[in-house]
Amino acid sequence: MQEMTMTDTSNPSQQNPQRRRSASALRSLIVSWSAVVLAGAITALPASLATAQPQAQQPPQAQAIVPRAPDIAATAYILLDAKTGKVIVEHNADQQLPPASLTKIMTAYIAEVEIDNGNMSLDDEVHISEKAWRTQGSKMFVDLNSKVRVEDILRGIIIQSGNDASVAMAEHLAGSEDAFADMMNQHAQLLGMTNSFFMNSSGLDTEDNYNIMSARDLAILARATILEHPAHYGLYAEREFTYNGISQPNRNTLLFQDRNIDGMKTGWTTAAGYCLVASGERDGMRLISVVLGTASEEARAAESQKLMSYGFRYFETHQLYRGDEVLTSAKVWSGKENSVDLGVSEEVIITIPRGRAGDLQASLNIEETITAEVAQGQVLGTVDITLGDESLYHGNVVAMQAVERGGFLKRLIDFLTLFFTNLFS
Repeated sequence: MQEMTMTDTSNPSQQNPQRRRSASALRSLIVSWSAVVLAGAITALPASLATAQPQAQQPPQAQAIVPRAPDIAATAYILLDAKTGKVIVEHNADQQLPPASLTKIMTAYIAEVEIDNGNMSLDDEVHISEKAWRTQGSKMFVDLNSKVRVEDILRGIIIQSGNDASVAMAEHLAGSEDAFADMMNQHAQLLGMTNSFFMNSSGLDTEDNYNIMSARDLAILARATILEHPAHYGLYAEREFTYNGISQPNRNTLLFQDRNIDGMKTGWTTAAGYCLVASGERDGMRLISVVLGTASEEARAAESQKLMSYGFRYFETHQLYRGDEVLTSAKVWSGKENSVDLGVSEEVIITIPRGRAGDLQASLNIEETITAEVAQGQVLGTVDITLGDESLYHGNVVAMQAVERGGFLKRLIDFLTLFFTNLFS
């Protein structure tokens, strides 16, 4: 058996001086690299995510209470935040029902699309055919074979709910009402209105000629009208329109009862009952309500008012991120810069119970190792926003600026640092 000789490392005189210098250099190098790793790993958290410092004890604040939604006497209804699309209250929202003159929101929407796309102007003249002139029900009272400006026809559709105006617009845009109904169905498909089908432009119901829509689809259409074509939305707030010497008030009585309401449209047939799509804005929050199948003119206004009051009182539209907002920064390896700002590139708005903004929780999930080069806008993680057990937002976290690759020495140092970091982790 070979005898093993152990060196007494407690006696410096017995150690090899060259080995002592090599070991010391290696230890120094590891310490230096460790310091680099530690410095690079520390990132700045935004104030909203930072750990709170100990403060003087404050009295507990009462948590905001949201009662259950009011009872609504309607066959179907929905209430949503127009800016976020968040549904606050709904009942039978996907049930297919006759929409009556709420159909005209789609007729007006298509006209607004054509105007904003440059295919028609407000000063264009619309020919009034015999079919349009003879159309029964509510009327604008246009004259046979007359020429009427597009802007006046739009007012006749929106304010006076004129069936004659609706048919005239359909024929002007598509040549016939049947062809226009096909346009209506195509637009509905593009908007994601999966429970709607159109056969005419006015909403009149016959056994062989009728339309169907759901409360949700009407809310989708109303939201598109407001957000996509804001220049025309003001027509829905006008309380009266006079044409051919005949003045008619807007049938949306909420315009006269609630200063926050600025649109949209009423409807009634025997099959549909009394219907109303309403929209209003208060304290930066815009709501859209739809009620279908109520019992009277008074009921459709009263039930819509219940929904609006509930939404405005107990909910708010909250700006979560402004857009191009930095949330944190992260270490970048092998780059000219040692870190990159991370954030959300677009404005993020959510709907929350009023007074609960302070209870929102943000969770950032960032890639463990980010290596240059990094492109501006490159997705490097995600952010999740929750309120209690409810997930309110999930989105990408992106690089707010580009980071180019560093020089050879920088890349070599970072490579070795990463190697030793992984080795000792």
